[in-house]
Amino acid sequence: MQIKILRSDTNTHQLYSLPAGEIPLLNALTYIKETQDATLTFSAGCRASVCGTCAVRVNGREELACAYKVKPGDVIEPLQYHPVLRDLKVDKQKAKETLAKSTAWLQSAQEATLTHNDEKFTEKQTDCILCDACYSACPVYAVNPDFLGPFALTRAYRYTSDKREANVKATIDNIQSNGVWDCTLCGECTAVCPKGIDPKMDITMLRGTSLQHGHSDPSFATQSFGTPDFGFDPNGGF
Repeated sequence: MQIKILRSDTNTHQLYSLPAGEIPLLNALTYIKETQDATLTFSAGCRASVCGTCAVRVNGREELACAYKVKPGDVIEPLQYHPVLRDLKVDKQKAKETLAKSTAWLQSAQEATLTHNDEKFTEKQTDCILCDACYSACPVYAVNPDFLGPFALTRAYRYTSDKREANVKATIDNIQSNGVWDCTLCGECTAVCPKGIDPKMDITMLRGTSLQHGHSDPSFATQSFGTPDFGFDPNGGF
């Protein structure tokens, strides 16, 4: 079995051979480094789909290397929109900075009684492992590198939906620019999330909350919905 890996020093795909059989990609990368090419560089951590460290792109789709089973002909590449440090290892600092820009934390805590349903309401969003798969899959970054992005907005939704937050508007105000209205709602982030989180729906809900706090889609006012052509100016008089 053979796979291709994008090497950063040559910016070309290098072919590697693996033993036959179904093995996790992370095991395959380790095998290649130990037996064929000690210079191959990648990131790994828990090896149990918990830490998110080993996320890469396989055939153009974001995957956790520890969970993905290698198939013949697979093409392995680093995450998109991240500075490549070497081969499959990327710098995730810029992506993490979106969390600070979105101020996705409790702004003003207040006492509140939480039911079991309240806890379950945002439990899924809390499962985010910061693997950056959604960031890499988001097509908005191709045209707007300042976009806050899926996982930052999902985190914002998690806290603005918390009953203990006394100042929801503070966070909502901070995610308007390069935020909720810039998302195309394509769903690519939802499709690649290894924890089953749905950033697309979270962003949709944030738009509703934004409307409640006096915001609106800034592009709405510039949209043209067409006007009937009467062949004359209906406001021109007779």
